[in-house]
Amino acid sequence: MGGHADIVSSLRSARRQPAERGGSPAARYHPRMQSLWYPRMQSLWSFPRRAAFAAVALVTALSPAAYDRAARQVAARQIYFSAWQVLPGFTLACALLSTILIRIVAQTAHDYGMSGYALHLTERVLVLELIPLFAALFVAVRSGSAINTEIALMHIRGDLEALQRAGKDPLRHEIMPRVIGSAIAVMLLCLLNCAFALLLTYFALYGLSPGGLAQFLRITGKVFGPQTSIALVLKTLLFGVSVAVIPITAALATPRVPRLAPVAVLRGMVRLMIALVLIEGVFLALQYS
Repeated sequence: MGGHADIVSSLRSARRQPAERGGSPAARYHPRMQSLWYPRMQSLWSFPRRAAFAAVALVTALSPAAYDRAARQVAARQIYFSAWQVLPGFTLACALLSTILIRIVAQTAHDYGMSGYALHLTERVLVLELIPLFAALFVAVRSGSAINTEIALMHIRGDLEALQRAGKDPLRHEIMPRVIGSAIAVMLLCLLNCAFALLLTYFALYGLSPGGLAQFLRITGKVFGPQTSIALVLKTLLFGVSVAVIPITAALATPRVPRLAPVAVLRGMVRLMIALVLIEGVFLALQYS
Protein backbone atom coordinates (compact mmCIF):
# COMPACT_ATOMS: atom_id res chain seq x y z
CA MET A 1 0.00 0.00 0.00
CA GLY A 2 2.91 2.31 0.64
CA GLY A 3 4.09 1.99 -2.97
CA HIS A 4 0.65 2.93 -4.26
CA ALA A 5 0.53 5.96 -1.98
CA ASP A 6 3.95 7.07 -3.24
CA ILE A 7 2.73 6.93 -6.84
CA VAL A 8 -0.40 8.94 -6.03
CA SER A 9 1.53 11.54 -4.01
CA SER A 10 4.18 11.86 -6.72
CA LEU A 11 1.50 12.46 -9.31
CA ARG A 12 0.02 15.23 -7.16
CA SER A 13 3.43 16.88 -6.83
CA ALA A 14 4.28 16.49 -10.53
CA ARG A 15 3.09 20.02 -11.27
CA ARG A 16 4.58 21.65 -8.19
CA GLN A 17 8.17 20.46 -8.27
CA PRO A 18 9.30 22.13 -11.51
CA ALA A 19 8.01 25.44 -10.17
CA GLU A 20 9.80 24.89 -6.88
CA ARG A 21 13.05 24.26 -8.71
CA GLY A 22 12.65 27.52 -10.54
CA GLY A 23 13.19 26.29 -14.08
CA SER A 24 16.02 27.45 -16.30
CA PRO A 25 17.63 30.92 -15.95
CA ALA A 26 16.19 31.95 -19.31
CA ALA A 27 12.68 31.15 -18.15
CA ARG A 28 13.18 32.93 -14.81
CA TYR A 29 14.27 36.15 -16.49
CA HIS A 30 11.89 36.04 -19.46
CA PRO A 31 8.22 35.54 -18.50
CA ARG A 32 7.11 35.20 -22.13
CA MET A 33 9.56 32.36 -22.73
CA GLN A 34 8.45 30.67 -19.54
CA SER A 35 4.80 30.85 -20.59
CA LEU A 36 5.69 29.13 -23.86
CA TRP A 37 7.89 26.27 -22.78
CA TYR A 38 6.96 25.67 -19.14
CA PRO A 39 3.70 23.74 -19.72
CA ARG A 40 5.40 21.50 -22.30
CA MET A 41 8.41 20.79 -20.11
CA GLN A 42 6.12 20.18 -17.15
CA SER A 43 4.13 17.63 -19.13
CA LEU A 44 7.27 15.85 -20.29
CA TRP A 45 8.73 15.87 -16.78
CA SER A 46 5.61 14.22 -15.30
CA PHE A 47 5.24 11.59 -18.05
CA PRO A 48 7.41 9.00 -16.24
CA ARG A 49 5.16 9.31 -13.19
CA ARG A 50 2.08 8.73 -15.36
CA ALA A 51 3.72 5.68 -16.91
CA ALA A 52 4.64 4.41 -13.45
CA PHE A 53 1.07 4.91 -12.29
CA ALA A 54 -0.26 2.95 -15.28
CA ALA A 55 2.19 0.12 -14.55
CA VAL A 56 1.22 -0.01 -10.87
CA ALA A 57 -2.48 -0.02 -11.76
CA LEU A 58 -2.01 -2.90 -14.19
CA VAL A 59 0.04 -4.93 -11.71
CA THR A 60 -2.62 -4.35 -9.06
CA ALA A 61 -5.31 -5.42 -11.51
CA LEU A 62 -3.52 -8.72 -12.09
CA SER A 63 -3.42 -9.47 -8.35
CA PRO A 64 -6.32 -11.70 -7.20
CA ALA A 65 -6.14 -10.12 -3.73
CA ALA A 66 -7.21 -6.78 -5.22
CA TYR A 67 -10.71 -8.01 -6.04
CA ASP A 68 -12.51 -7.68 -2.75
CA ARG A 69 -16.24 -7.00 -2.55
CA ALA A 70 -15.94 -3.21 -2.76
CA ALA A 71 -13.61 -3.33 -5.76
CA ARG A 72 -15.88 -5.77 -7.57
CA GLN A 73 -18.86 -3.51 -6.99
CA VAL A 74 -17.07 -0.46 -8.39
CA ALA A 75 -15.86 -2.44 -11.43
CA ALA A 76 -19.35 -3.88 -12.00
CA ARG A 77 -20.91 -0.40 -11.90
CA GLN A 78 -18.29 0.82 -14.35
CA ILE A 79 -19.00 -2.03 -16.78
CA TYR A 80 -22.76 -1.51 -16.47
CA PHE A 81 -22.50 2.24 -17.07
CA SER A 82 -19.91 2.05 -19.85
CA ALA A 83 -21.08 -1.01 -21.80
CA TRP A 84 -24.23 -2.81 -20.77
CA GLN A 85 -26.43 0.27 -20.36
CA VAL A 86 -25.54 1.60 -23.81
CA LEU A 87 -25.16 -1.69 -25.66
CA PRO A 88 -28.43 -1.43 -27.69
CA GLY A 89 -27.74 2.12 -28.84
CA PHE A 90 -24.11 1.45 -29.63
CA THR A 91 -24.99 -1.73 -31.53
CA LEU A 92 -27.57 0.18 -33.57
CA ALA A 93 -25.03 2.88 -34.40
CA CYS A 94 -22.44 0.25 -35.38
CA ALA A 95 -25.02 -1.57 -37.51
CA LEU A 96 -25.82 1.66 -39.37
CA LEU A 97 -22.14 2.46 -39.87
CA SER A 98 -21.39 -1.11 -40.95
CA THR A 99 -24.24 -1.23 -43.46
CA ILE A 100 -23.18 2.04 -45.08
CA LEU A 101 -19.51 1.07 -45.24
CA ILE A 102 -20.25 -2.43 -46.55
CA ARG A 103 -22.39 -1.03 -49.37
CA ILE A 104 -19.73 1.55 -50.28
CA VAL A 105 -16.92 -1.03 -50.36
CA ALA A 106 -18.99 -3.62 -52.22
CA GLN A 107 -20.17 -1.13 -54.86
CA THR A 108 -16.70 0.34 -55.32
CA ALA A 109 -15.12 -3.08 -55.66
CA HIS A 110 -17.77 -4.07 -58.21
CA ASP A 111 -17.23 -0.90 -60.26
CA TYR A 112 -13.49 -1.57 -60.49
CA GLY A 113 -13.87 -5.28 -61.21
CA MET A 114 -12.57 -6.32 -57.78
CA SER A 115 -15.67 -7.94 -56.29
CA GLY A 116 -13.57 -10.82 -55.01
CA TYR A 117 -11.77 -8.44 -52.64
CA ALA A 118 -14.91 -6.83 -51.20
CA LEU A 119 -15.11 -9.16 -48.21
CA HIS A 120 -11.38 -8.90 -47.52
CA LEU A 121 -11.43 -5.10 -47.62
CA THR A 122 -14.59 -4.84 -45.51
CA GLU A 123 -13.25 -7.04 -42.74
CA ARG A 124 -9.92 -5.25 -42.58
CA VAL A 125 -11.32 -1.71 -42.63
CA LEU A 126 -14.48 -2.22 -40.61
CA VAL A 127 -13.81 -5.04 -38.17
CA LEU A 128 -10.09 -4.65 -37.56
CA GLU A 129 -9.82 -0.85 -37.52
CA LEU A 130 -13.03 1.17 -37.31
CA ILE A 131 -15.12 -0.73 -34.77
CA PRO A 132 -12.36 -1.02 -32.10
CA LEU A 133 -11.55 2.67 -32.46
CA PHE A 134 -15.25 3.57 -32.45
CA ALA A 135 -15.81 1.53 -29.28
CA ALA A 136 -12.86 3.21 -27.54
CA LEU A 137 -14.05 6.69 -28.55
CA PHE A 138 -17.57 5.89 -27.39
CA VAL A 139 -16.45 4.70 -23.96
CA ALA A 140 -14.02 7.62 -23.73
CA VAL A 141 -16.76 10.18 -24.32
CA ARG A 142 -19.26 8.43 -22.05
CA SER A 143 -17.02 7.19 -19.22
CA GLY A 144 -13.58 8.76 -19.61
CA SER A 145 -14.82 12.26 -18.83
CA ALA A 146 -16.95 10.93 -15.94
CA ILE A 147 -13.97 9.09 -14.44
CA ASN A 148 -11.83 12.19 -14.86
CA THR A 149 -14.41 14.34 -13.06
CA GLU A 150 -14.94 11.84 -10.21
CA ILE A 151 -11.25 11.35 -9.48
CA ALA A 152 -10.49 15.07 -9.82
CA LEU A 153 -13.19 15.96 -7.29
CA MET A 154 -12.09 13.19 -4.93
CA HIS A 155 -8.52 14.46 -5.21
CA ILE A 156 -9.51 18.09 -4.61
CA ARG A 157 -11.72 17.24 -1.62
CA GLY A 158 -9.07 14.95 -0.13
CA ASP A 159 -11.23 11.83 -0.29
CA LEU A 160 -8.32 9.66 -1.45
CA GLU A 161 -6.23 10.67 1.55
CA ALA A 162 -9.20 10.03 3.84
CA LEU A 163 -9.45 6.49 2.47
CA GLN A 164 -5.74 5.97 3.09
CA ARG A 165 -6.04 7.24 6.68
CA ALA A 166 -8.92 4.81 7.16
CA GLY A 167 -6.63 1.94 6.21
CA LYS A 168 -7.96 1.48 2.68
CA ASP A 169 -5.84 1.59 -0.46
CA PRO A 170 -7.23 4.28 -2.83
CA LEU A 171 -5.63 2.62 -5.82
CA ARG A 172 -7.23 -0.73 -5.05
CA HIS A 173 -10.67 0.48 -4.00
CA GLU A 174 -11.32 3.50 -6.25
CA ILE A 175 -8.88 3.68 -9.16
CA MET A 176 -8.07 0.12 -10.22
CA PRO A 177 -11.74 -1.02 -10.50
CA ARG A 178 -12.44 1.87 -12.87
CA VAL A 179 -9.46 0.89 -15.05
CA ILE A 180 -10.60 -2.74 -15.16
CA GLY A 181 -14.22 -1.78 -15.81
CA SER A 182 -13.31 0.53 -18.67
CA ALA A 183 -11.02 -2.06 -20.27
CA ILE A 184 -13.71 -4.76 -20.06
CA ALA A 185 -16.33 -2.34 -21.41
CA VAL A 186 -14.26 -1.46 -24.48
CA MET A 187 -13.42 -5.10 -25.18
CA LEU A 188 -17.05 -6.17 -24.69
CA LEU A 189 -18.43 -3.55 -27.06
CA CYS A 190 -15.70 -4.31 -29.58
CA LEU A 191 -16.15 -8.10 -29.49
CA LEU A 192 -19.93 -8.11 -29.76
CA ASN A 193 -20.09 -5.53 -32.52
CA CYS A 194 -17.24 -7.06 -34.52
CA ALA A 195 -19.18 -10.33 -34.55
CA PHE A 196 -22.36 -8.48 -35.52
CA ALA A 197 -20.51 -6.63 -38.29
CA LEU A 198 -19.25 -9.95 -39.70
CA LEU A 199 -22.82 -11.22 -39.76
CA LEU A 200 -24.03 -8.10 -41.55
CA THR A 201 -21.17 -8.43 -44.03
CA TYR A 202 -22.18 -11.96 -44.92
CA PHE A 203 -25.83 -11.03 -45.43
CA ALA A 204 -24.89 -7.97 -47.53
CA LEU A 205 -22.52 -9.84 -49.82
CA TYR A 206 -24.06 -13.32 -49.99
CA GLY A 207 -27.68 -12.82 -48.92
CA LEU A 208 -29.57 -15.33 -46.85
CA SER A 209 -28.27 -18.31 -48.82
CA PRO A 210 -25.74 -20.58 -47.07
CA GLY A 211 -23.98 -21.14 -50.39
CA GLY A 212 -21.29 -18.53 -49.70
CA LEU A 213 -20.50 -19.75 -46.20
CA ALA A 214 -17.46 -21.79 -47.24
CA GLN A 215 -15.87 -18.88 -49.10
CA PHE A 216 -16.77 -16.49 -46.29
CA LEU A 217 -15.12 -18.68 -43.66
CA ARG A 218 -12.03 -19.20 -45.83
CA ILE A 219 -11.45 -15.49 -46.41
CA THR A 220 -12.27 -14.59 -42.81
CA GLY A 221 -9.76 -17.18 -41.62
CA LYS A 222 -7.09 -15.59 -43.78
CA VAL A 223 -7.87 -12.09 -42.51
CA PHE A 224 -8.01 -13.13 -38.85
CA GLY A 225 -4.76 -15.02 -38.70
CA PRO A 226 -2.96 -15.59 -35.38
CA GLN A 227 -0.82 -12.47 -35.67
CA THR A 228 -3.74 -10.26 -36.69
CA SER A 229 -5.99 -11.64 -33.94
CA ILE A 230 -3.35 -11.07 -31.26
CA ALA A 231 -2.77 -7.53 -32.53
CA LEU A 232 -6.51 -6.84 -32.41
CA VAL A 233 -6.78 -8.06 -28.81
CA LEU A 234 -3.72 -6.06 -27.71
CA LYS A 235 -4.93 -2.92 -29.43
CA THR A 236 -8.38 -3.20 -27.89
CA LEU A 237 -6.85 -3.81 -24.46
CA LEU A 238 -4.63 -0.74 -24.81
CA PHE A 239 -7.64 1.28 -25.87
CA GLY A 240 -9.59 0.14 -22.82
CA VAL A 241 -6.78 0.80 -20.34
CA SER A 242 -6.03 4.21 -21.84
CA VAL A 243 -9.67 5.28 -21.54
CA ALA A 244 -9.33 5.18 -17.74
CA VAL A 245 -5.61 5.62 -16.99
CA ILE A 246 -5.04 8.85 -18.92
CA PRO A 247 -8.02 10.75 -17.44
CA ILE A 248 -7.13 9.49 -13.94
CA THR A 249 -3.54 10.67 -14.19
CA ALA A 250 -4.71 14.07 -15.42
CA ALA A 251 -7.12 14.27 -12.47
CA LEU A 252 -4.48 13.33 -9.87
CA ALA A 253 -2.06 15.92 -11.25
CA THR A 254 -4.58 18.75 -10.83
CA PRO A 255 -3.93 21.36 -8.12
CA ARG A 256 -6.46 21.31 -5.31
CA VAL A 257 -8.51 24.21 -6.58
CA PRO A 258 -12.18 23.47 -7.33
CA ARG A 259 -12.32 25.79 -10.32
CA LEU A 260 -9.56 23.78 -12.01
CA ALA A 261 -11.62 20.57 -12.11
CA PRO A 262 -13.08 21.36 -15.59
CA VAL A 263 -9.56 22.13 -16.81
CA ALA A 264 -8.43 18.70 -15.63
CA VAL A 265 -11.30 17.05 -17.50
CA LEU A 266 -10.50 18.91 -20.71
CA ARG A 267 -6.79 18.19 -20.40
CA GLY A 268 -7.39 14.51 -19.76
CA MET A 269 -9.78 14.12 -22.69
CA VAL A 270 -7.43 15.87 -25.11
CA ARG A 271 -4.56 13.62 -24.05
CA LEU A 272 -6.82 10.58 -24.32
CA MET A 273 -7.88 11.37 -27.88
CA ILE A 274 -4.27 11.89 -28.90
CA ALA A 275 -3.27 8.61 -27.26
CA LEU A 276 -6.03 6.66 -29.04
CA VAL A 277 -4.99 8.06 -32.40
CA LEU A 278 -1.33 7.25 -31.68
CA ILE A 279 -2.16 3.67 -30.66
CA GLU A 280 -4.18 3.18 -33.83
CA GLY A 281 -1.39 4.67 -35.93
CA VAL A 282 1.29 2.50 -34.36
CA PHE A 283 -0.69 -0.71 -34.94
CA LEU A 284 -1.45 0.31 -38.52
CA ALA A 285 2.23 0.96 -39.17
CA LEU A 286 3.28 -2.36 -37.63
CA GLN A 287 0.61 -4.37 -39.42
CA TYR A 288 0.97 -2.94 -42.90
CA SER A 289 4.67 -2.11 -42.96
